[in-house]
Amino acid sequence: MDFTAPEIINFIKQSLEEDRGSGDHSSLASIPEGKNGAAQMIFKENGIVAGLNLALQIFHTVDPNLIITFLKKDGDEVNVGDIGLYVNGSIHSILVSERLVLNCIQRLSGIATLTHHVVKSIEGTEAKILDTRKTTPGLRQLEKWAVTIGGGFNHRMGLYDMIMLKDNHIDFAGGINLAIERTICYLNQNNLNLKIEVETRNIKEVKEALAQKSVDRIMFDNFSPELMKEAVLLVNRQKETEASGGITLQNIRPYAETGVDFISIGALTHSVNCLDISLKVIKEIPS
Repeated sequence: MDFTAPEIINFIKQSLEEDRGSGDHSSLASIPEGKNGAAQMIFKENGIVAGLNLALQIFHTVDPNLIITFLKKDGDEVNVGDIGLYVNGSIHSILVSERLVLNCIQRLSGIATLTHHVVKSIEGTEAKILDTRKTTPGLRQLEKWAVTIGGGFNHRMGLYDMIMLKDNHIDFAGGINLAIERTICYLNQNNLNLKIEVETRNIKEVKEALAQKSVDRIMFDNFSPELMKEAVLLVNRQKETEASGGITLQNIRPYAETGVDFISIGALTHSVNCLDISLKVIKEIPS
């Protein structure tokens, strides 16, 4: 991921402005300007780290003269007490950067850690773990990146890069067949080449979607593992298959063992617990 991309830089600048406002008056009031110091990032929970390269960009957006020394890299497993990085330079700059750096790394590492646990729980099956659009507004690109750091895969990035005919589309359109018919006309008229996925709620709808040659993937929404196995056998590799709805770390294994190709889990990004991390002052950086 390119952490120097304009959208990432804009996110960093807006976030810093939101926090800093008219100034970090606590630091300005209590610490002489121009004083230098050092701090270390400490992991207080076990997990998978994600966001260290983003932290570098945040530190250097605040102050290009800050010196960052990494002891870990994105994707590494970390344990309680591990040090992720050292930062050395202007104390005012370190303190202005601190909260945004921690907020980002804690959340992204939480996403990567949960994804890692989910991926490990279905080892031995052929299913791949997908994220969803249930992301924090403004943070989708970063949160979806964190899913990949944890071993998952990205579904569509937004409304623009794939056709996803969900239950509301189907009901508003008057059924699966009408929804797909209109979709094909729309794609042809607009010279678009997008894959088509159809959400199904029962075996009858699976058969309707399967009969449509233009459909690339069929989603089984809120199926039981038993019903999903029946649906997977019915599709018989003619199209990609995806499981979704109510699937958790606790119940995912039976779904993965049905032979489904993908399992999408919104909780990877919408219900994640942040990894506990802190930034603490040290007298000097160890040599």
